[in-house]
Amino acid sequence: MNKTTVLLLLLTIGIISCRSSEKEFDKLEIVEKFYIAIDNSDPLKTTELITERFTTIDDGFEQKYSGNEYAEWVKWDSVFKPTYEILKIEKENGIVKAKISKTDKRISFLHHEPIVTDEIIQFEDNKIKNINRTSASFNVEKFVKNRDELVNWIAENHPELNGFLNDQTKSGGMNYLKAIELYKNKK
Repeated sequence: MNKTTVLLLLLTIGIISCRSSEKEFDKLEIVEKFYIAIDNSDPLKTTELITERFTTIDDGFEQKYSGNEYAEWVKWDSVFKPTYEILKIEKENGIVKAKISKTDKRISFLHHEPIVTDEIIQFEDNKIKNINRTSASFNVEKFVKNRDELVNWIAENHPELNGFLNDQTKSGGMNYLKAIELYKNKK
């Protein structure tokens, strides 16, 4: 009887451990699905993986979104044909950490190379609640200089596109892309 009790106890501990591991694995899987969804510019799939109140924090700058607002952001992002790559992903004490590389037409123009971020992804009810990003490879001076030159040139030469920088809708993204093309072809 004593051996049976010990055996049942060990089996119970083993089953509970496996279930805990599955939950943590699910978090990694959710993060992977999230980056696949935004890489594919799929706003519907993306919003299925986040909470209704979703927050991104980029080098201390906090942006809060509703599900619909984030879907609009994904549509804006899609205009630039983004490529997201998970360089590293791990879980540590129940928190998912990832290193993400992103490039697209906008980043290629402003930064000339992918932007790499270290990210901490937090969850609520098996959905991503927030992503805290810290730049690992981002030349802010180059990015801001190129962005400011673009904005100033557009203001002077194509004022009908003014406001493209802050309009994170699909039409705003199309204006941003148009501004980049006009600037590139100015010579």
